[in-house]
Amino acid sequence: MTSLTDPTAANNPRSSEADKTHRTVELRETVERYWAAAEARDWAAFADTLAEDVVYTLSQTRERIRGRERYVQFNREYPGDWHLRTERIVAEPGQVVTWIHVTVGLEEMYGISFFTGDGEGRILSVTDFWPEPYEPPAGREHLVERY
Repeated sequence: MTSLTDPTAANNPRSSEADKTHRTVELRETVERYWAAAEARDWAAFADTLAEDVVYTLSQTRERIRGRERYVQFNREYPGDWHLRTERIVAEPGQVVTWIHVTVGLEEMYGISFFTGDGEGRILSVTDFWPEPYEPPAGREHLVERY
């Protein structure tokens, strides 16, 4: 029988909060391994970060890939000698967001990815956005600094 003062009790708010923190850290670490495996082209390690029923969504092209095998194949067959580095990772319970810098030859681009986890430490969904640079509207040159 569980005591009301037992800190490991299922209904203990501290235990629940610690579990949330652990799952958040676990998903963040999984996402870090995901990007490292992608950069290394280590497709077995990449697959290990994914839930069997992972869903990958490219919102801008309205494409979706369902399942670990197809998603790994999509990445393995992606054209070009691309390289990536993670610029920022933000994690909170149940989700992680990354901002990555990608180069393909001389071309540079940034991607923003939203991840959710399956509760088992694997990635359940990935939603990617690839923002395109554009020229700013006229009339605010006196307020901004271009870089």
